[in-house]
Amino acid sequence: MEKMDPQKTPKERHQDIRIWNAEDWYWEDIVPGTQIRSISRTLSEGESMQFNALVLDMHPYVADEPFAREQGIFGRRLVAGAMVFSVGLGLVATNCRNAFSYGYDRLRFIGPVFIGDTLYTIKTDLAKGPKNEQMGLCRSSYEVFKNDGELVLYCEHLQTVKYRSPPKPFQPNRV
Repeated sequence: MEKMDPQKTPKERHQDIRIWNAEDWYWEDIVPGTQIRSISRTLSEGESMQFNALVLDMHPYVADEPFAREQGIFGRRLVAGAMVFSVGLGLVATNCRNAFSYGYDRLRFIGPVFIGDTLYTIKTDLAKGPKNEQMGLCRSSYEVFKNDGELVLYCEHLQTVKYRSPPKPFQPNRV
């Protein structure tokens, strides 16, 4: 095999190279009604317990198999709701350099999730409006489903998103 020399890309060109796994959409690009669907992701025993340890959630329903099996109402251990929320949102997370999380509304844990369940998420852009002179506000829903389409979590995500061209004159409103 022939020896390859490094490209030695000059430092002054680094900022001109597209960032991998990132997006650069703006508020103007958001179209209410647009939907995306994630890939699916199966939740394992190891990652469930690792998440529980990380967030110090050792509730018997998520950390104690004999308790969950013998005394729990589901007959087996649950995956922590915080993990379902985190994974569900992570599945459709975009690394947009112009958007910033503003908060979450209407978070509901609708159905149980168990170790070994497979999750996927559908994100729907619901509405948008101006927030301030630099950024607009976007509201999106996240529906997290397990296995063959059972809805297990719903929430709405508010994001501030940079304008490509700020509106003139600025008129704030609520999304």
